[in-house]
Amino acid sequence: MTWQGLVEDERLPEMEKGDICRVDEVKLVEKQTSPPEYLTESELISLMEKHSIGTDASIPVHINNICERNYVQVVGSSRKLQPTPLGIVLVHGYQKIDPELVLPTMRAATEKLLNLIAQGKEDFRAVLQHVVKTFEMKYKYFVKNITGMDELFEVSFSPLASTGKPLSRCGQCNRYMKFVDVKPMRLHCAVCNVTYKLPQNGHIKLYQELKCPLDNFELVMWTTGAKGKSYPLCPYCYTNPPFGDMRPGFSCLECSHPTCKHALSQNGVSCCVECEDGLMMIDRTSAPKWKLVCNKCNVVINFKDEAHIHRLDLSEEQCGQCEATYLHVTFHKDKTPLADGVTEYTGCLFCDQTLKQYVALHHAQMRIKTSSSRGRGRGRGRGKGRRGRGGRGSRGT
Repeated sequence: MTWQGLVEDERLPEMEKGDICRVDEVKLVEKQTSPPEYLTESELISLMEKHSIGTDASIPVHINNICERNYVQVVGSSRKLQPTPLGIVLVHGYQKIDPELVLPTMRAATEKLLNLIAQGKEDFRAVLQHVVKTFEMKYKYFVKNITGMDELFEVSFSPLASTGKPLSRCGQCNRYMKFVDVKPMRLHCAVCNVTYKLPQNGHIKLYQELKCPLDNFELVMWTTGAKGKSYPLCPYCYTNPPFGDMRPGFSCLECSHPTCKHALSQNGVSCCVECEDGLMMIDRTSAPKWKLVCNKCNVVINFKDEAHIHRLDLSEEQCGQCEATYLHVTFHKDKTPLADGVTEYTGCLFCDQTLKQYVALHHAQMRIKTSSSRGRGRGRGRGKGRRGRGGRGSRGT
């Protein structure tokens, strides 16, 4: 163990019984041992391989999971893994209830059985039954003794109800919910004693005090900044999808509500210009610097500043070239780029030359790569094409 090592001048020379030594100096020095250094990612990988934990494919996933769940954090240029208070308390709780849950032997034994299956030396049904039974018994024992874990958390952390700051109103009690700004970010209603999930790796703020038409919860906005991506969401719908074609984690831009002005049906313009599953949506949170965003990937279509757009809406018409929904654009009356002071224009963003000159395609800056949802919404503006050619839109006044 390196932290117990002695430097060269502190080591005693080779001596035998009866040897006489001359004492040059006597002094008392107070010292203490130093704790071990935190493991680097490469050192952890080596130890996992040594103890037969995981495979070449699964080891990086394990390390990413403990980082994402805030059990450890990567520090310094050497990328050392420093345990967080949450990770430390969790390990102590496992050790208190069932030490095997934090020892490498249990996972290694399971990996060994899987290797025997691959070699044809064990029947996978028997192994499956054995492993499931083992973890079922451990789970029941852990649940029975969960108070030991609760005691550690109560000592180490403040109750959730006493943390965070008031942000948005709960749709059930109409009291302010508290925003907990630590991973994982979430909203907690102390009156209802309910916690609502939020998207991670961005900033959360109240969105114009608007309320969801389904549950009366105040909407919040998730954003990664001016050069990133933003979208509104209902905390309740984000945790409890209201429609069958939605999944937990869907924002307003993926909601299939038929009339809500933030939903897919009221903002869908066309298929995404890059990904297969996404729709290009009007980002109403971006006003007055209007843009369209894909509700699946990080593609963004910005309107240039010289366009001076005051308002952006969907038209009832569709493009005959690319099947995208026409946009109805209202320009500022004092700065309209159109001839003769015309302030309103309707046309296809992808095919109309008048509108195309005022847009630019970018990729939003995201803190991490977003997970792709496989749900498919249906609404206005769902066309086959990407960018059409030719064809001018209709002009209004």
